[in-house]
Amino acid sequence: MRVAIAEGGAATDEQRLRPPSLFLMLAETRALFELNSSLLLSPLLLRAPRGDGHPVLALPGFLASDLSMAPMRRYLKELGYDTYAWDLGRNFGGVASKRGALQGLLRRIYEATGRKVSLIGWSLGGVYARDLALQMPDMVRSVITLGSPFANDIRATNATRLYEALSGETVDDYPEIRLAIAGDLPVPATSIYSRTDGIVNWHTCLLRPSATAENIEVHLASHIGLGVNPAALWAVADRLAQAEGEFKHFDRSGPFAIAYGPPENAQS
Repeated sequence: MRVAIAEGGAATDEQRLRPPSLFLMLAETRALFELNSSLLLSPLLLRAPRGDGHPVLALPGFLASDLSMAPMRRYLKELGYDTYAWDLGRNFGGVASKRGALQGLLRRIYEATGRKVSLIGWSLGGVYARDLALQMPDMVRSVITLGSPFANDIRATNATRLYEALSGETVDDYPEIRLAIAGDLPVPATSIYSRTDGIVNWHTCLLRPSATAENIEVHLASHIGLGVNPAALWAVADRLAQAEGEFKHFDRSGPFAIAYGPPENAQS
């Protein structure tokens, strides 16, 4: 489901989505269970497809730092990837204000490795990742987002007011950037999300499925725990293992099959 946006990018009152309920927000504490589950299941997770050594840049969510992405970077490094942190401190937001620094970071990784970079963004980090792919597609191999509110009515989060207060930007600033990020990307894209996300409305995480774009639902995952959820980690590893220039939709028959929602029909 995608909520139609009125001309100019603003959602009408009838089209507006609601932020997740207070119950779902309070239930975010289950993220600790997701982390512990990944630790317990690490032998199984390490049976995921191996990487080819290409660089992977991990972008943290709003108010998070590189520490939040450390478990994922360690996991992907074990699978053979060349992982990179963003090294920009705590993420206080600002899609437009961070653009220059992120472009410089991507360019340095690309030039140092001589290979296209896969981008993984958690929450707001995924919004940055999609913007980078639009601006520098020749340096990006693929984009994977985790609970990232980039589509539909992006005000439907429990962090919108805090984001606007700390970043100095409103979500309605730069509508041309916002609409571009919500559209199709020139590189393969995967959006991993949960309908039980307690921070962002899951409808804001949905991209338009196509031959090179897909949504993967992880049942019962939290927003805070999505980046350490074992089923989400397996999906990330599986997506990264695809050969450069190739894309096949996610096969849900793996060891965490029960944790995923049904596949969508790809549109060409």
